[in-house]
Amino acid sequence: MSKPIEKIVIVGGGTAGWMSAASLARYFGDKANNITIIESSTLGTVGVGEATIPNIVTYNKNLGIDELELIKATQASFKLGIQFEDWHKEGESFFHPFSDYGLPVNQVDFHHYIHRANSEGQQYALKDFCFPSVLAKHGNFAQPHPNPPSPLADYQYAFHFDAGLYAKFLMNFATKLGVNHIDALINDVTVDAKSGEIESVTLENGQKIKGDLFIDCSGFTGLLIEKALNTGYEDWSHWLLCDRALAVQTELMGEPTPYTRSIAKANGWQWRIPLQHRMGNGYIFASKFQTEQAAKQVLLESVEGKTLNEVRPFKFVPGRRKKVWNKNCIAVGLSSGFLEPLESTSISLIQSIIDKLLTFFPHSGLNQFDIDEVNRLHNTEVEHVRDFLILHYKLSKRDDSEFWRYCQTMDIPESLEHKIGVYQSRGHLIERECESFEQASWLSMYNGFGIQPNSFDPRASQIPLNDLINNLNQMKDSIDNAAKQALSHQAFITKHCKAEEIVFK
Repeated sequence: MSKPIEKIVIVGGGTAGWMSAASLARYFGDKANNITIIESSTLGTVGVGEATIPNIVTYNKNLGIDELELIKATQASFKLGIQFEDWHKEGESFFHPFSDYGLPVNQVDFHHYIHRANSEGQQYALKDFCFPSVLAKHGNFAQPHPNPPSPLADYQYAFHFDAGLYAKFLMNFATKLGVNHIDALINDVTVDAKSGEIESVTLENGQKIKGDLFIDCSGFTGLLIEKALNTGYEDWSHWLLCDRALAVQTELMGEPTPYTRSIAKANGWQWRIPLQHRMGNGYIFASKFQTEQAAKQVLLESVEGKTLNEVRPFKFVPGRRKKVWNKNCIAVGLSSGFLEPLESTSISLIQSIIDKLLTFFPHSGLNQFDIDEVNRLHNTEVEHVRDFLILHYKLSKRDDSEFWRYCQTMDIPESLEHKIGVYQSRGHLIERECESFEQASWLSMYNGFGIQPNSFDPRASQIPLNDLINNLNQMKDSIDNAAKQALSHQAFITKHCKAEEIVFK
């Protein structure tokens, strides 16, 4: 047990730094002035984390942030899920919603009834039994009712927003609560020779900033967690081949969709993220199979509308830091590792690490048991996210390039192989500890990639077939009618949360 933690130093701003600062400031209340964040305005941030998953809504609510104010300040649009195009086969698409499908009956998951009905000659599509999927198909949006009249109307949503504006919004929030903000470069990090803990960081002007706990939000560099503490990195590029990204912003052509588009290409995939004022575009590719120049051409030939900035390249090694908490340093954001942008998990994992820090905050001093538990929980969570991402590549039936042929034949983690095998055997969905993606998400992938189980739960046969068909038809029609009555995504934004127009020059 070490001395009580009083002074907290956050190194690095951006989304990770300011999410950390805002959460800690809210947590400490009138002691928020014990928190110092150091960032340099001369250094850019990656800033392409513009798509989120639903726990961002919870994060903002926990901070007490007004959602409409946030949407307007960040030029946000709504996200019901992700549309995957050309992933299974070229010319095919499927949708991954933030919702369950149908309703369990007699403790049997809904998809078993779909499989049973289809085995009897019916042709039901799972997507028709999910309200946000049907909303997205019509280009409409509606916020979930806090007390939905039907379980079918219980779903979640997330945001597309400008990551730079979000960081700025949280900066204003955190500094108003008392967080100290220093705009400076860090020239040196001092580590205590005896304890191995970080003592202080030295700014470019020679000033030393001491702390008891350090939060490393320095990005891929890992200034504290790696350069100072030599924590180590676990490379997963043999499973996740994409290790380069190109990003560019374009004019918004037409109305923004209430979902992210993920479009598979010969050597990776492209994202399209619609905000109120522009479109975010990017191309993720494997440098082993494609040069940056060729990738840039793929991106620029496929975007719509006038480009608003130069293409920005990013290099990364898919993987994770061996410890997210080492000594008196916790890595948050890219300094903790990075898998890839697929499924928009970057900001979610920032939030997850912050939640673990607050749960195990070392008020009385550092305790190795607590540190080990945070590392165990985080590593478990990231491994599950890794498996979910690998699934997208492994299940593809594309054979138009060496990249996709490699993905189909590569060995995969045993944990993922087991999950797939159990589903193929009997349609059972495994959910483990610290899963970021629930059973419905795994079902979306299996179904979207054409993986059908060899059998369904025999209890699904207890309902007479005619009754099952009538119930499914009524449910499908009810969902479709409700989705058609909702406002279009653009109309909803215009009515409730339209941001001020930004004119690009």
